[in-house]
Amino acid sequence: MAESIFKKRSIGDVYEEIQKQYLNDNRPWIIGFSGGKDSTCLAQLVWNALSKLDKEKLQKRVYIISSDTLVESPQIAQRITNNLDNIEKAAKKANLPIGTNLLRPPTEDTFWVRLLGRGYPAPTVMFRWCTDMLKINNADRFIKNKVSEYGEAIVLLGMRKSESSSRNQTMNLYKIENSLLSKHSKFAQTYVYTPLEDFQAEDVWNYLLQNKNPWGEENRDLLALYQDANASECPLVVDTSTPSCGGGRFGCWTCTVVDKQNYLTNMADKGEKWMEVLDVLRNKLKDTQNSNMWEEVREERRRRGNVQIKSDKSICKKCGKLNDAENVSCEGEKKDGKMTGGCGGELTTWTPGPYTMKFRKNYLKELLEGQKKVREMKNDPSLDLILEEEIHEIQRLWRVEQGDWKNSAYEIYFEVTGEKLKDTANEDMVGFGAKEQELLMQTCQERSV
Repeated sequence: MAESIFKKRSIGDVYEEIQKQYLNDNRPWIIGFSGGKDSTCLAQLVWNALSKLDKEKLQKRVYIISSDTLVESPQIAQRITNNLDNIEKAAKKANLPIGTNLLRPPTEDTFWVRLLGRGYPAPTVMFRWCTDMLKINNADRFIKNKVSEYGEAIVLLGMRKSESSSRNQTMNLYKIENSLLSKHSKFAQTYVYTPLEDFQAEDVWNYLLQNKNPWGEENRDLLALYQDANASECPLVVDTSTPSCGGGRFGCWTCTVVDKQNYLTNMADKGEKWMEVLDVLRNKLKDTQNSNMWEEVREERRRRGNVQIKSDKSICKKCGKLNDAENVSCEGEKKDGKMTGGCGGELTTWTPGPYTMKFRKNYLKELLEGQKKVREMKNDPSLDLILEEEIHEIQRLWRVEQGDWKNSAYEIYFEVTGEKLKDTANEDMVGFGAKEQELLMQTCQERSV
């Protein structure tokens, strides 16, 4: 068992290290905060270290950032929001130069706009488009803005070498010799500081449970989250090497990169019956990854209008992995008379296109019905599974890309909720409406076009 950091260093030594790094230059600090144990420990260490400095020395800004994908587990999303609000208030009261920022993807890049508006297929291990759109790009934009403003910046992350051998290797790869800082994997004027790098998981918990949370949260409530099955932290994602958080309490409830969302069923079994609604919606997306459904829910052509056939490589209908002639991993290889490896999936050379409009419309209706049901079960009319601005953008894309002049998204919304949304999809363009579309369809039928 790895040795505790506190057998080598006191907590005072850790505070002193953080203070020296803070006072070393004028580069702003950007702390990645996910609401999990490591990022909470990091934020609390920095807070307590800075609190011990004279007020006149607190000249450098500290930005605590967190990504809201808009499809987080509702409980975790609320917890993060509460934490950021409390940090902001407590920092002002304590006269600390700490501010918070909740980062969200632009409306055109949200999960539902990409999936329902543009028809992107549910994310897989091989096509994990959601990580860039929902997490990495948000943090990158914030970091680049601060670098543009200050010249350089330092990102603080709650990464620990003991998490895994690959994490240890990655952290050592970017380490700057004779420095506590590391190079950022993408930005030349950005550096990374990891105060927890030599902490063990037990050290993190010991610190959290033995030191009062300075912004008023209860760290034992955080421990309770981890005591649930499959509860694992989802760190601030800075590159695609970070594994998917799906399947745990700190991941997205829509995640289809994993086979099952166990925490949804676990929480439903513990009395949170409304989570069964989320589980059904998520599983419906997961089912579309089954090759038997491709012809039903996916277009034959790609978004650019071409049919993609991979002549040199095949796609496994079961797991979605690429296979080549030299390494047919999914069908398996015959060695010494035995078939080894492979998932046994059937191979195809056809790459299906985006979701069909029929599937997108049906799923939007089911999503809105699920939202209505969850609000009733939770007695919370403000709980959103999809935002109104996302529906506006979905309708705009349907009109522009699919010729949906009937405003189907608005019709579906009215059918489910009984409320009308203002037609913003047609405000900035001159186009046909439902009457013109019906007339055109009728004319085409009469002339067999």
